[in-house]
Order: sequence, then C-alpha cells, then structure tokens
Amino acid sequence: MTSPEAYPVGALVDPTPAPRPQRVSLEGRHVRIVPFDLAAHGREIFDASSGAENDGLWAYMGNGPFADFETFSAYYAEAAKKEDPLLFAILDKNSGRAVGHATYLRIAPQDRAIEVGNILYTPLMQRTIGATEAMYLMARHAFEDLGYRRYEWKCNDLNAPSRRAAQRYGFHFEGIFRQHMIIKGRNRDTAWFAMLDSDWPRVKAAFEAWLDPANFDAQGKQKSRLDGSVEMAS
Repeated sequence: MTSPEAYPVGALVDPTPAPRPQRVSLEGRHVRIVPFDLAAHGREIFDASSGAENDGLWAYMGNGPFADFETFSAYYAEAAKKEDPLLFAILDKNSGRAVGHATYLRIAPQDRAIEVGNILYTPLMQRTIGATEAMYLMARHAFEDLGYRRYEWKCNDLNAPSRRAAQRYGFHFEGIFRQHMIIKGRNRDTAWFAMLDSDWPRVKAAFEAWLDPANFDAQGKQKSRLDGSVEMAS
C-alpha cells in the first residue's frame, strides 16, 4: 500500500470543532453588539433605514426595502429566531439607539470557518468610528473567543463599497464565484474574501492602532487610515 505521504496533502491541523457562536453581547468604546430583539431594536432600525432616500441600503441585501413596519417586522421576527444566520443589533453607545445589524452565518464549526454578513449600516452609523469598531469586535470574538481559523466576507461583485470595506478591514480577495446566486430575480456573481487566524494578529494591531483615541483630532477626524497610511490634509 502506498504511503499517504507519497501524495501532496494539506498540513495536519487540530480537528477539534469550534463552538457555535451564541447570543452574547460584545462591548466596545463606541458601539455595543447585542442579540437582535425585534421589540427593542426593530422600530429604530426601520425608521433609520426606510424611505426612498434609503433604498440604496437594500440594493445588495437579500431582502428589503420594506414598504412598512409590519412587513419589516414579519421578516425580522423570523430572522431573529435563526441560529444561522445569527442576527445581532449594533447599538450606538452615546445615544443607545440601534443603528445597524450584522450576522454570523455559514457557520462551520467542524472546519472552524465562519462568515460575517447581512451587514446593514443605517445613515446614523455610516462613516463613524463605531462602524469600524463593530467589525473589529465581531472578528475578535470569532478568532479569540471562539477559536475559528477562517473568517469570511462575501458580497455581490458589483457592490464596490463592500469590496472596499472588506479590503480595508484586512480581508484577502480570493476570487469570483460566477453566477453564484439569484437575488431578487437578478444574477449575482459573488466576490469572496477571507481572513485567517494567522492574519489576525497583524489585522488586530491595525484595528487597535486606528481605533486608539490618539488617532483622532479634536474634530474626530482620523490622522492615519486603517491601512496605515497618513491621512492627507484636504
């Protein structure tokens, strides 16, 4: 019998499964991430994301926009019950308001792989320090508390802002899955990104340097970008 070592195979790894993520709370300086509760968070997120001026928020989501709160509530009441995707609300700590949501999904404990997605940042959250901090908190929890070895980000290949965000947050582009999905009756080619546990120490250091209060001036303007470059004066 031929020895297995005669064939090119992957490196040996610890096969112990990771725990599944639970409905926990993650605390940051600017945001708090908590299990989504329709009664507590639904109306605030709906109000901040509804109206024709916000239709673009839903352009690449698998659902929405919602015509009214009743339709929104029906969808999110069911979404909040699921274990995968596991839905969290993102709260602004200054106001206490729910300003967005995100999920862990495609959870594969046996492979220690997990995805972050279904990210909705309302205008109250966009371009804030908390928007970046939320992604830091979710990545840190996946790697450090749960022990996952692969953390994924996927988006519509046409969604340029999401692609830029993935790279800003330290994910590596891995390729395009062509004709991967049909969403709202339209083709979706999916861009795949991932971050590995071996990447995390470097990415974590970059996040924490950017989030440091010393990185912001009195007006709250960043001094250095998350990619480490010096912010140019406008």
